[in-house]
Amino acid sequence: MNRLLISAAHKSSGKTTLTIGLCAALRARGLSVQPFKKGPDFIDPMWLSAAAGRDCHNLDFYLMGRDEIQDTFVARSQGADIALIEGNKGLYDGLSLDGSNSNAALANLLQTPVVLVIDARGMTRGIAPLILGYQSFDRDIHIAGVILNQLGGSRHEAKLRAVIEHYTDVQVLGAVHHHDQLTIVERHLGLMPSNEATGAKAMIDSIAAMVSMHVDLDRLLAVAAQAPRLPTTGADIRPVPSFPKPDIRIGIARDAAFAFYYPGDLEALHAAGAELVPFDTLRDSTLPAVDALFIGGGFPEVHMAQLEANAPLRNAIRQSVEAGLPVYAECGGLMYLSRSLSWKAMRHEMVGVIPGDTVMHDRPKGRGYVLLRETGKGLWPLTSGKTPVEVRAHEFHYSSLENMPPDIQYAYDVLRGTGVDGSHDGIVYKNMLASYAHMRDLVGNHWAARFVGFVRTQKQSAGKLQAGGIDP
Repeated sequence: MNRLLISAAHKSSGKTTLTIGLCAALRARGLSVQPFKKGPDFIDPMWLSAAAGRDCHNLDFYLMGRDEIQDTFVARSQGADIALIEGNKGLYDGLSLDGSNSNAALANLLQTPVVLVIDARGMTRGIAPLILGYQSFDRDIHIAGVILNQLGGSRHEAKLRAVIEHYTDVQVLGAVHHHDQLTIVERHLGLMPSNEATGAKAMIDSIAAMVSMHVDLDRLLAVAAQAPRLPTTGADIRPVPSFPKPDIRIGIARDAAFAFYYPGDLEALHAAGAELVPFDTLRDSTLPAVDALFIGGGFPEVHMAQLEANAPLRNAIRQSVEAGLPVYAECGGLMYLSRSLSWKAMRHEMVGVIPGDTVMHDRPKGRGYVLLRETGKGLWPLTSGKTPVEVRAHEFHYSSLENMPPDIQYAYDVLRGTGVDGSHDGIVYKNMLASYAHMRDLVGNHWAARFVGFVRTQKQSAGKLQAGGIDP
């Protein structure tokens, strides 16, 4: 598999924009491009998926074992001409002091050449020791080329190329000058999601045209072809799940307010026998005929006035929860199910099944990896015995739940992270589970099949009650 890892010297070097452009530019050449993103993220993968025309998948040392990462990469790359992995933060950045979960560690695991994106604003001769230092820091990492970014013009580019050629053996694969049109609007959690950006396709096409102009795609493809063949290890990753005939219908919120879903999780729901039925929280006045709801993360605060205005749907969801409809909500979905949502001195009514008020803050309240321990009160627990099981996940939220009563049941104790109150997460009410934590359906936590199994059991129980003449 021809492949590259696009990394950088530090965060905010422009690697996401350049990777989006590379995906689209190579796709325009007729190549099939498989994108990947290191670490937990929803927004960058949405842009990469749109640019490549193939779902972007996340590779994560905290949530996945090394074998699972490798097998997922190999399986998801099948049928593609080239795989592009976008790193997070800088090449050697990571949680561990030894770098075992860094971008460099991922490049080493997957034996992938690295293209280093360097924000070269204000740099000339100083770029040489930067490149030499990155090369010498870990000799096992193959920095196959650099793409210079945010250049001041042709004269600046010529100076940098001369310095790099004189002092290093690294080839310059591209030199991208500063262009305002290459800037994607940012929001408090990162880039604006592609599903909300006006003219996202036009933006991607513009970035691709600029990348095609300033990056030597032929040399880049030649570097990607240097990567050796990767074997599979046989980990239980279910890379291409078979989809049985569905017997469960799950309504899934898919609109401008809610869009944070991992493609692999949606596949796992299908594989467990669920049909996913989209509904729009901003425009639909009624729920579709479904056996459960899944409301993922997103930006409900940006759309809170419109969410409040859609009172018929809010009432329908509240009545469904009270009637026992299984509901799973993550982060933005939890905010939507709360009593109210306040942001920028504005307050709007939400669904109201969670007896608390969501308040947005200027700084993150919970951001990064979390470690949870099941309390035994969850609705589709991972625990099979008496010993509580620990669950790994991640969270990204600038909000907190306030005015919560003391008698709330929680599915998880928080061992690392923030959750609802710093100690608990996973609010349980009737057949609803709502948490700040984002789960991924992986080897250590196949939550999708358990959720579908719970929904199926509830549906069967309701059918028996109806058959007995009792209205559930």
